[in-house]
Amino acid sequence: MKKKVFSILLAAMLGTSMLAGCGSTSSSDTVEETADETVSAEAEESTDDSAEAEEEVSAEEESAEQFEATTVTIYAAASLQTVLTELIDVYNETQPNVEIVGSYDSSGTLLTQIEEAAGDGIDIFFSAAQKQMNTLEEDDGLVVDGTRHNVVNNQVCVITYTGSETTVTGLEDIANASSLALADGSVPVGKYTRQALVNAGMLDEVEDVSTITTDEVSAALGGIEINECGNVSKVLQAVAEQSNEVGTTYYSDTYGYEDQVEILEVVSYDLTGDVIYPVAQVANGSADELESAAAADFIEFLISEEAKAIFEKYYFDTDVE
Repeated sequence: MKKKVFSILLAAMLGTSMLAGCGSTSSSDTVEETADETVSAEAEESTDDSAEAEEEVSAEEESAEQFEATTVTIYAAASLQTVLTELIDVYNETQPNVEIVGSYDSSGTLLTQIEEAAGDGIDIFFSAAQKQMNTLEEDDGLVVDGTRHNVVNNQVCVITYTGSETTVTGLEDIANASSLALADGSVPVGKYTRQALVNAGMLDEVEDVSTITTDEVSAALGGIEINECGNVSKVLQAVAEQSNEVGTTYYSDTYGYEDQVEILEVVSYDLTGDVIYPVAQVANGSADELESAAAADFIEFLISEEAKAIFEKYYFDTDVE
């Protein structure tokens, strides 16, 4: 009887041990399977990340791809010459094979030259006013669709040469000067100055202020002697060289002349209106595909954040729509 009981107990113990052993094996298998799945998932995720990183690098390499040797010609307002010199240098750090050749003058003169050439030989127009760009786009049909952008704003300033001891304080009493350097009405800064004088009640209103002659301005200001200038750079030069007591130029043009000229007044936008500088690619019939692509690329650079920082350094306002 005792042996029988002992046998039953022994069998029970062996069964329990076997069951426990089976349970342990099942748990271990589950852990191993879970670990394998985790490793597999992480490996797959790592592969996806690597592929994504490779795609990003590829995109960066593509965007930084250099053009073959070509030349892009830009016609730009005289007030842009200084800042464009640096902008071109910075652009050439990544595109050394693209030679940017600039021609600088008043926007009105440049527009006439582009029209006379029917766009041939000119890749980009960078105007100091909307009027000239509107004419090129709407009347002449020489702006490439989708390439026009408003890049910067500027402000008209009344300036004098350092140490002049002028009694003029700004636009309101500009007639007190012995002489005035003033751009003609076809030049944007001359047009904006005339607009400011009209809005200040110093000139009679007309439909197009650019038609107000220099003689009419002189008469309205009590017969002041006026040196009529062909572009804004000539106005600045006339005052800096002390040929004229005062003049009206752009704020950006005073960059680098801080020791030679003094700003008497920065004329408000309320008087001049916005002084927007638009840029656009010109429909250049003589340009090949490479030249056209490089011109479009340079325009994209001009509206980039990197370019904005450089424009601001030269006193331009980049807060434009």
